[in-house]
Amino acid sequence: MTPRRRPTIVEYLRSPPDRATLRRLILDAGLSVREAIREKGTPYAEPGLDDLSLSDDRLLDAMLSHPILINRPFAVTPLGVRLCRPSEVALEILPAPQNGPFVKEDGEVVVDGEGRRVK
Repeated sequence: MTPRRRPTIVEYLRSPPDRATLRRLILDAGLSVREAIREKGTPYAEPGLDDLSLSDDRLLDAMLSHPILINRPFAVTPLGVRLCRPSEVALEILPAPQNGPFVKEDGEVVVDGEGRRVK
């Protein structure tokens, strides 16, 4: 069987993961729960989530109550899990090399038309 070429993207705003899945994604991405929280443009400061003494369970509760607090989508492939911030981080776990252009939402070219990294 040919490995999947495209990662599975966890659409956290459309279909938020359950607690166990979110915890596993964070762990598999090599992050702490705090590193997986989005601060900008979210209700991060309102419930006092900047309090460094808060437990991972409390932070997960907040993320599950307000999925906007999950920092960007997670990408999952057989080669690993990454929090796609910046988006080109997903290229690290693709089962096959990117063979066409990859352009970020802001227009920045990361991979050219021949599949070569531009950066």
